[in-house]
Amino acid sequence: MKEYLRSTYFMDCDSLLIKDKAKELVRSTDHELDKAREVFYFVRDEIKYDPYLYSSDAEDFIASKILNRGEGYCVQKAVLLSTLARAVGIPSRLGFATIRNHLAPKELVKFLGTNLLVHGYSELFIEGRWIKATPTFDLKMCQKIDVPVVEFDGRKDAILPKYNNKGEPYIEYIKYHGSYSDLPLDRILKIEMETYGK
Repeated sequence: MKEYLRSTYFMDCDSLLIKDKAKELVRSTDHELDKAREVFYFVRDEIKYDPYLYSSDAEDFIASKILNRGEGYCVQKAVLLSTLARAVGIPSRLGFATIRNHLAPKELVKFLGTNLLVHGYSELFIEGRWIKATPTFDLKMCQKIDVPVVEFDGRKDAILPKYNNKGEPYIEYIKYHGSYSDLPLDRILKIEMETYGK
């Protein structure tokens, strides 16, 4: 598990900013599941989701910088969650998939040229197995657009829902691109280029 606990350029879990925030988040618990929940809900709700922060600049994906900025899109939020998990002693990695957002805002579809998205999420090693954790959309945003919020209990995969609260198609997982111990930025940018034509 050493590979999934180490600090890297992107997942800088040994940076002072990350260590201080991690310590603050799990101050009141020593239990692995509780630690995982604390870091998940912090990233989900306190780091604002912004899909227009799409970037090819490596510095925009450094966890401590995402934390300091207080916002990010799915890949950046997943990098931060995985990094905070490592900082509290939970092995973590990153997973990627191509998804279709059937309810994507028209502005976003125009910006990307498609409703297909390259989606990043975290995987945390808890109680002997890898659990998917998707902190992308915060509670306020989900309430605003009337979609189920992703809840995380640390025991089952927490992924984006297939349907909105009206039963209409919402998120469709099209293709998985694997799991990685660090952010494979060049590979992700290549997949994004193929998907968005940018």
